Amino acid sequence: MLIIRVFGLLALLAIGVSLALYVWSRDRKYLNLAWRVFWAILALALVAVGIYAGERLLLVL
Repeated sequence: MLIIRVFGLLALLAIGVSLALYVWSRDRKYLNLAWRVFWAILALALVAVGIYAGERLLLVL
């Protein structure tokens, strides 16, 4: 769980910096980077939830 929290904080930091750079420079590559980081962290979270749910199901059986 600690690793997921660290990844979440790093992702929020990366998204925040990307958005700040976009506002400062108006270069769309920073906005695209923020979206890619968001979708990557969302996919990672879904995989982690799936693994956690699968573990719980195995414990019940």
